[in-house]
Amino acid sequence: MQLPIQRLLSRATWLKIHLYLALSAGFFFALMGLTGSISIYREELDELLNPKLVIEQPLGKRQSLDKIISAVRTAHPDRYGSWTMEMPRSPQGMITVWYEKPRETFFELYAPLMVSVNPYTAEVVASRFWGQTVTTWLLDLHTQLQLNRFGWNVVGILGLLLMISIGTGIYLWWPGLRGIRAAFAAPAANRLAAYKPSLALRIRHHVGMIQLAFDLHRLIGLLSASILLLLAFTGFHLSYPSILAALVGTSGMEHGGTGKNIISSAIPNNHPVALESAEFIARGPFPRAELRRVTTPAGDSGIYRINLRQGNEINLRHPYTTVWVDRWSGQIKEVRDPSGFNQGEVFTTWIWPLHTGEAFGATGRLLWFLAGIGLFVLYVSGLLRWLHRRGNIRDRELNVAALRPLFYRVQQALYRLGMMLFRLLVLLLQRAKTYAPYVIKHGVVLLQWLRSRINQQKRLGKK
Repeated sequence: MQLPIQRLLSRATWLKIHLYLALSAGFFFALMGLTGSISIYREELDELLNPKLVIEQPLGKRQSLDKIISAVRTAHPDRYGSWTMEMPRSPQGMITVWYEKPRETFFELYAPLMVSVNPYTAEVVASRFWGQTVTTWLLDLHTQLQLNRFGWNVVGILGLLLMISIGTGIYLWWPGLRGIRAAFAAPAANRLAAYKPSLALRIRHHVGMIQLAFDLHRLIGLLSASILLLLAFTGFHLSYPSILAALVGTSGMEHGGTGKNIISSAIPNNHPVALESAEFIARGPFPRAELRRVTTPAGDSGIYRINLRQGNEINLRHPYTTVWVDRWSGQIKEVRDPSGFNQGEVFTTWIWPLHTGEAFGATGRLLWFLAGIGLFVLYVSGLLRWLHRRGNIRDRELNVAALRPLFYRVQQALYRLGMMLFRLLVLLLQRAKTYAPYVIKHGVVLLQWLRSRINQQKRLGKK
């Protein structure tokens, strides 16, 4: 007779959890995987769909920041307040100038105006609203399911469910050490019979379409599990940044956050500091840093916020090096230097680049892209097997004679991909050694907080 805990930990229980999660949330997992993969190359796709945003032959020097912001304000004379200028990451790119809350999309969760400016001529090339272009619409679908704040919260919960689904899938796949050793041994018939779990690492294309789909399901799940767990974990914290901030004791460091709310203490005068001068002043503490963003003051108490990127920062697009410059006095009011961050703050800076793959360069972005596509394939292959077991679809034989060379090439590519993932996993484990004590400590704090909330709800329910 099995004890309750034994029944809970039985394979049948984990199989039911895996199945029910797939049936209830699998479609959304697949949707987030596809939209996330496309969004990794959002800028490149936007330029492909809008060739006018690419400068074919950059000529001369870039115009001054003051001239560029003047051109933007001339094109949009009725928009007052703060603008944020984002520098291009290549000589062929446009400067993007952001206006956070335009009246046309004021009640949207996030729908700023995006003004593209040629940095060499200060010509305003395009003015578009976030969510009204193909790439930003897809990114909104990925981050909030086009449901604003409610969708944002749902996506965070889906991240938690995805972690559970991946964990149950790994448990169901695990063939044991003997099975893994047998999988890499010679494919002798007697050895396969002795070690049937070794099939967990093989693709059998001669036994029908459904079995092929199931073999792909297991293999792709294995290869992408570590990346998908990382994506789900970071995605959850991007949806609920306050939880991570409470655990690590940070403030104003969430993705897209502006840092501290600093205001000018100087008396307004007739000689405000120009944009170029503010940038020059901000470069004083960081002379070798790359300029990434400049935010103009809003009102008499507003000040310049200059975002720079130092060479050792993991964030390419949203670095944390920030200098606040008073536009009336020209004094530096505050400096945020990531080189002085504690472990919790450093951990926070890794969330966004880990989620997008940019932490590992072009190779990381490609692997993340493939993992997102793999999430879609996992859903489709699992659905096919479930429908077959219910009798809704019939199995079909596959004539793979003509496709055998392709299968061999795919297997070789999967092997190379597996080796790349292994090296990446080793790198992540090396990083994990540094932050493991910190994560465990605050994980305990999170569990205690959840327990107190549950007890509080129980007490309220008794009243």
